[in-house]
Amino acid sequence: MPGDIPDEELRRALHRAADLIADYVGGVGDRAVLPPIAPGEVIASLPARPPKTAEPLESILDDYERLIEPNVGHWNHPGFMAYFAISGSGPGIVGEALTAALNVNAMLWRSAPAATELELLVCDWLREMVGLPSDFRGHINDTASISTLLALAAARHAQTDLDIRRLGLAGRAEVPRLAVYCSDQAHSSVDKAMMALGLGHDNLRRIGTDAEFRMRPELLAEAIEGDLAAGLRPISVVATVGTTSTTSVDPVPAIADLCREHRSWLHIDAAYAGSAAICPELRPHFAGWERADSIVFNPHKWLFTPLDCSLLYVRDLDQLRSTFSLVPEYLKTGDSADINLMDLGVQLGRRFRALKLWMVIRGFGVEGLQERIREHLRLARKLASWIEADPSFELCAPVPFSLVCFRWCPAGVEESELDVSNARLIEAVNARGPVFISHTELDGRYVLRAAIGNIRVTEEHIRRLWRSVREESAALE
Repeated sequence: MPGDIPDEELRRALHRAADLIADYVGGVGDRAVLPPIAPGEVIASLPARPPKTAEPLESILDDYERLIEPNVGHWNHPGFMAYFAISGSGPGIVGEALTAALNVNAMLWRSAPAATELELLVCDWLREMVGLPSDFRGHINDTASISTLLALAAARHAQTDLDIRRLGLAGRAEVPRLAVYCSDQAHSSVDKAMMALGLGHDNLRRIGTDAEFRMRPELLAEAIEGDLAAGLRPISVVATVGTTSTTSVDPVPAIADLCREHRSWLHIDAAYAGSAAICPELRPHFAGWERADSIVFNPHKWLFTPLDCSLLYVRDLDQLRSTFSLVPEYLKTGDSADINLMDLGVQLGRRFRALKLWMVIRGFGVEGLQERIREHLRLARKLASWIEADPSFELCAPVPFSLVCFRWCPAGVEESELDVSNARLIEAVNARGPVFISHTELDGRYVLRAAIGNIRVTEEHIRRLWRSVREESAALE
């Protein structure tokens, strides 16, 4: 008879899956961070056509264990220090599994009362934990790219005289070009938002930075004045607290002053670093962010919550709601329509992301989360001290949080050859297996990045990284 698989088969499969998950998480550090495979090997090992008849879950799990689990990049590995060190904790993994079982769509309060209200609650918890004022209201999206898109859409909608929601931008000679500003270190999601919102990539102004890769307010002021003189309208500035390449912090108070002067929307991208604001001693890095119109940070980056989980806070929730709210007849209800989360963005389907975040906060407590972030800061400072003490290496950026940017600069090697030497070094380090790091470009130079933020990382993993870097550099000399 049609229907789902029998309950007992599901129970057996879930028990096995629980064991697979626990074994994987417990032993992930014993693996190579990256699988030693070539492109196409996984798909070549799988049937080209879908099965005509049902297969037992036991067989499917066998193939998962044989083909899938060994052949992913192991982001949960404590040696994963590339990009930003996303890691899913035990409480978050349990929450994610329960979310799949509940399978609710938190579009309306009526469609998912507990999911809606828990999302509001955990956003209030995080707001309090990071020290933001109570007038900020939050909701959860998938990534900071979408949160930034929504924030800039609200900034566009705030140009009320243009009535863009109703009339759009196309074919309107009376609409000025709308300009947005960010630093030359800002994330590419700002560029993509400009293209997606019809604002035009050419109307994004990337502002130069200082020696510590922070936006220069005087250059921002010049760019705004130049655009005003040319007939453009400045609608938003995106300031970054924790840039992708270096985790530098833009001077938010000065930027906020300019936004107030020109009535421009201030969006703060704190996707990586925002979680660190739960530690009071780190709050000076966040000075002025309480003056923003919108703020994004991602618990999936540095608060040990499995992908995906991005919090967008706005000072004026009604402004965001008026940007996106559209309720067709089939979604109208008579109860609590003011907290329908679908009104706060473009997505109608909304996963129950709050459950895993709620479980992470409860599973570790605020003090436990603070302790782990502080340990990552300590490990980053230790790695930085080793780099500074070695004349063959240089620290390439300040270390305000837990990302360390450095470069191999052996004596006798011409500056023009150092980029190639560092590219060869990172390739050799990553090929060894125990650690995985990434690179960026700073001032036109190839620079290595070590992002320390995995919940399972220890000082031994940092020592292993430094040992690999030194041994492989010696082998390349």
